This record gives sequence, C-alpha cells and structure tokens, in this order.
Amino acid sequence: MTRLATPVVVAEVGWVTMGLVDIAMVGRLGPAAIGAVGIGSILFIAVVVFGIGTLLGLDPLVAQAAGAGRRGDCHRWLFHGAALAVVLALPLTLVTYGVVTQLPRWGLDPEVERLAAPYMGRVLWSILPLLLYTAFRRYLQAIEEVAPVMVALVTANLVNVAANWLLVFGHLGFPGLGVNGAAWATCLSRLYMAVFLLVAILRQDRREDGGLWAASRRITASRLGTLTALGLPAAAQITLEVGVFAVVTALAGRFDPTILAAHQIVLNIASVTFMVPLGIGAAGAVRVGHGVGRRDPEGVRNAGWAALALGAVFMTLAAVLFIAVPSLLLAGFTTDPGVVRVGVSLLFVAAWFQLFDGLQGVATGVLRGFGDTRTPMLWNLAGHWAVGLPVGAVLGFGLGWGVVGLWVGLSIGLVLIGTVLVTVWTRRIRAFSMP
Repeated sequence: MTRLATPVVVAEVGWVTMGLVDIAMVGRLGPAAIGAVGIGSILFIAVVVFGIGTLLGLDPLVAQAAGAGRRGDCHRWLFHGAALAVVLALPLTLVTYGVVTQLPRWGLDPEVERLAAPYMGRVLWSILPLLLYTAFRRYLQAIEEVAPVMVALVTANLVNVAANWLLVFGHLGFPGLGVNGAAWATCLSRLYMAVFLLVAILRQDRREDGGLWAASRRITASRLGTLTALGLPAAAQITLEVGVFAVVTALAGRFDPTILAAHQIVLNIASVTFMVPLGIGAAGAVRVGHGVGRRDPEGVRNAGWAALALGAVFMTLAAVLFIAVPSLLLAGFTTDPGVVRVGVSLLFVAAWFQLFDGLQGVATGVLRGFGDTRTPMLWNLAGHWAVGLPVGAVLGFGLGWGVVGLWVGLSIGLVLIGTVLVTVWTRRIRAFSMP
C-alpha cells in the first residue's frame, strides 16, 4: 500500500501546490489579490470538479478489469474516459462562464471582485486539458503505473513557477499581468500535464507491448452509460464537498480582505494535508478494486485497513503541527499581522477535524474500489449541507463568531462524515468476506 500510495500522494500534493504557488506569487500584490485568486480558484474547481468526479468512475472499472487480467478491457475504458472528458468540457466551460457573470451578486469586496472575474475568465480555458489529464491519470493509477503521474505533477509545478514568474511580474520582456498572469500560468501547466501523461501512456504501451492500439476504439453508448452511472455519484460527492468550501469561501468574502486572505491561506494549508489521505484513498481504491476483481476477501480487507491506518496516522501528526507551529506555517504566505492573527485561530479549528477529514477521504476511496460511489455522496450531502454549513452560518453570522464560526461548522460536518463512512466500510468488508 505504501509503495503504491507514495507516488500518488506526491502527485496529489503537487496538484494542490500549484494553487499555493499562485497564491504565494500574487501575495506580494496584497490581500485583495490573494482573495481574488483564492475565490476564483475554488469557484472554478467547484464547477469543474463535477467532471473530474465523473471520471473517477474509471477507478473501479479499470482496476477490476486489471485484477481479472483483462488488459484489453482496461484500454477500452481509457478510450471511453477520454471521450467522456471531451463531452463534459463544453458544458462545464459554459457553466464556469456563467459563474463569472454572476460574481457581482455574491456581495464580495469590490477590489476582490474586480480581480477575481478576469482571473476566472482566463483559467476556464484549462478545463479540457484538465479533464483529459484526469482520464489519463485514472487509467495509469488503476494499472499501478503511478510514477508518471508523480513526475507530471512535480514538473508541472516547475512550469507553473516559471510561468508565474514571467507573467505575474513581467520578467524577461513578458508583460506583467498580475493576477491574470497567474491564470495563464495555470492554463499552461494543465496543458503540460495532459500532454505528459498521454506521452507516458504511449511509451508504457510500446515498452510492454500492451496492445493499446489492438483494442477496439469504438465508443459505445453502453460503456459510456456504465462509466457515467458509476461516476455521477462520485461527481456529486466531490462536488458537494468542494462546493461547501466554495460557499464558505464566498461567505468569508463578505468580511474584509484581511479575513478572506487568512481564510484562503489556511484553507490551502489544510488542502495540502488532505491531499495525503486523498492519495492514500486513491491507492486504496486500486488495491481494493484489484482484490474484488480476483475475488480475494483477505486482500481487500488488508488493503482497506492499511489505507485507513496510514491516513489516520498522518492526519493526527498534521493536527499536532497545526497546534504547535501555526505562525511558522503562515509565514510562507504572508507577513501581514492581521492575516497571521486570524490565520492562527483558523489553524486551531482545522487541527480538530484533521483526523476525521483524513478518515472520510480514505474511506471514500476504498468504498470506490468496491464500486460504491453512492454512500459517500449521500453522507457528504448530509454532513456538509444539512449539518455543517447551516451550523457554520448560524455561528458565523447569527452568533457573531465570524469566519471562525464558519470553520467550526465545517468541522462538525467532517466529524459526522468520517465516523459514518468508516462504519460503512466495516460492514461492507464483513459482508464481502462471508461465503
């Protein structure tokens, strides 16, 4: 589990690091720039994550086919995943553009709104390469070819840093575009990731004589339907989870830019730690899927519990770090004393939900290995939207706790979701093990 999970975790951390680079780069432009990139990024992801989530249906389909030794079937699912990515790109681009046009209705700080709208209007051009990258990545992970995924994200961060340096500040004769430069750097990085993984797939197939081009490339409605039916609950689950953070960010945008900047920085720090259990959960989905394909109850059980244990240990250590050195964690993003003061308070709140956030992330992955994408969706709806967000809104605005109240509400929702999904996993593996 550790051997498979480590490159995937590095890739997940690399993914969120790209957002951190953008925020760190524009941080010198002031709190409004940090808030604009933060809000623009999370609203963009809140829309596009539906497409990314739909493509998560490839995980059990490819992994179970690989576990059963049906390599040609793996290739066919790859072709259908790429086709579905193309189909999803246009409507998601249109929806993202619609969100841009509605930003004035969100009641954001005027300076934040002025910068966020053009940022989103440019970054939406990265939707198609981002979805193709997702399809290629799910295929490679499911056949346990994870090194290219890790290398793609690490090198894409280098591309992103260089592009930000050139386009945000206008070095080497390039125009200094500020926040908009960060958007174009993101587009370039995502295009690079898609091309890198496509080349990796072709090289891997040539090296192993895998028969990629011998497989049927005909796209059928039945396979697209199967992939979509399995992916839609995963898409709904991840959209609900990201969506609640997007709504909280928009609500935080009603406070002054200093509070919004602190919220965004801490949200990104918490996102980095969450990438570890998310990557472990993705590896767990592959190993559980292979075990299901082999009809190996012991292998499935061991893979799932190993993944949950790894996630729990890491997130406990992350919580200790949040409490022990909050100012040090914030120092990499800002020296503004007001931002640091609010950020320290939010890191203390975030420490309390780390363990449960990790458990729900890993449990979602191992359940996906079974082909169960519906249960995590339903409990994300209940935990985040029926409990966490309403409680946070009451605490934050009704009782005057401010942005801390919003985060306390999120914590309560995550505790509920993590507890329930681990319980569901326990029952599922017990049923699978019975003759």
